Amino acid sequence: MARWLPSGPARRAALALLVAAIVTVPLVAQIVQEPVDYDAVYRIKEEGLQRSKAMELMSYATDVYGPRLTASPYRAAFTEWFKKTVGEWGLVNVRTEPIPFGRGWTNERFSAHVVSGQPYPLIGYPKAWTPGTEGPVRGEAVIAIIEDESGFAKFKGQLKGKFVLSMPAREFTTPFEPLARRHNAADLEALEQLGDGGQRRRPPMGDRAFRQKLMAFYLSEGVAAVLDSGRGETGTTMVGSGGSHDPKQPPAPCQVSLAGEHYNRIFRTLEKKVPVTIEMDVRNRFHEKAEAYNILAEIPGTDKADEVVLIGGHWDSWHAGTGAADNAAGFVPMMEAMRILKASGVTLRRTVRLALWDGEEQGLIGSREYVKKYLADRQTMQLEPGHSKLSAYFNIDNGTGAIRGVYLQGNEAVAPIFRAWMEPFRSLGMTTLSIRNTGGTDHLSFDAVGVPGFQFIQDPVQYGRTYHTNMDTYERIEASDLMRNSVIVAAFAYHAANREQLLPRKPLPKPAPAGQGRGMF
Repeated sequence: MARWLPSGPARRAALALLVAAIVTVPLVAQIVQEPVDYDAVYRIKEEGLQRSKAMELMSYATDVYGPRLTASPYRAAFTEWFKKTVGEWGLVNVRTEPIPFGRGWTNERFSAHVVSGQPYPLIGYPKAWTPGTEGPVRGEAVIAIIEDESGFAKFKGQLKGKFVLSMPAREFTTPFEPLARRHNAADLEALEQLGDGGQRRRPPMGDRAFRQKLMAFYLSEGVAAVLDSGRGETGTTMVGSGGSHDPKQPPAPCQVSLAGEHYNRIFRTLEKKVPVTIEMDVRNRFHEKAEAYNILAEIPGTDKADEVVLIGGHWDSWHAGTGAADNAAGFVPMMEAMRILKASGVTLRRTVRLALWDGEEQGLIGSREYVKKYLADRQTMQLEPGHSKLSAYFNIDNGTGAIRGVYLQGNEAVAPIFRAWMEPFRSLGMTTLSIRNTGGTDHLSFDAVGVPGFQFIQDPVQYGRTYHTNMDTYERIEASDLMRNSVIVAAFAYHAANREQLLPRKPLPKPAPAGQGRGMF
């Protein structure tokens, strides 16, 4: 072997280069040539695209068992269906784990009509964790926009028994752009550039303090209900919470979000000094002995069974729709991915665990509690044994849109690994890795304690128009997207479970001072 080498200094230089090559080339090759099991990918694709159960699962999760407002007692039926379904697939260790939450809430009846002049029905929905009207109530509508505490004196003694329009009429514009869209090449190229992320912003504490005072004022005045204009158009109405699930918090009055078009009609009529009388029947119920919980199931690994690959999404939803885009479109592909892994017969070295998080809509409660129990306390960064055993967490929570890539959350070391895993799905449009952080959902709980947590990049489709609204239903789901997303998740889980090492991590974060940990989420 050495006969071709020159002698003297040239020989020593050549030997040095040879040693350097022996040391460095395998390390580079290990990164660049991340193995991809194309046989397993073929089997996963065949099962997921030819024998998909995704839309059947979607219909059960939404039509039969939706909505799934956190701590609502109706969700017990969903839980039993889930346990039975995944048990039939062969998943094991199927369980629920309680999380701290508070009281539940359900709406049992809502009807609203303008009954003066020319009568007409109103599209609207009660806000969660607010009381009802205790039977049909009829009263005058009034405009009472209170922007600061000086408004209390202006309206004191004038609102008893009234339906209060609490905000200005909302301006509507004709939407000339498509109602739904896919990412184009320019969008994906922009996502590959470093941006400012998408962390969820929290309202200033002062705003929340004033709102509590405002709700207390409405209660003291004895209003029939507080009305606002729900975001959305053509009858689409965004509805959230108007009260608190914490029974220790101050009570709130009855609150209803009306379709913007109907709210505006009442507002304009009142501006013309024409009286408007509304009749409303709102029957809401609080459930003090409520339960909130995460739902878990897994496929055991083989020689690395004590290490875990975690996939999931939140299963709670708001109450006006059936929680399809937000977030059955996230947890159903995760369920289907588990079914595919079992049905395709692939072998998993690590345990693959499915997690359905509860209380995401109230602040990532379920995933944060899981992380604190099994991985690390964000405030102290005291690590639990599971921290070193979890390879990665993969999350979906951006609606029905097709997966186009992965947000890396600043973890550049995983880029070449994911690039290799994405190659079999280039024909499905999965081409993009974004170094950016993206916010607002459960992967942040893991990323905040130094565990690789990832949200997939998805086409927006019409997510912005549907989430948290009365139109968040089965009809908003694209079947082909759901099938493809399930296959991609199954393949990513497979490769993460079978690679020799855990996925690379960013440096461990420093402890978060008391009161600042929530800001990471």
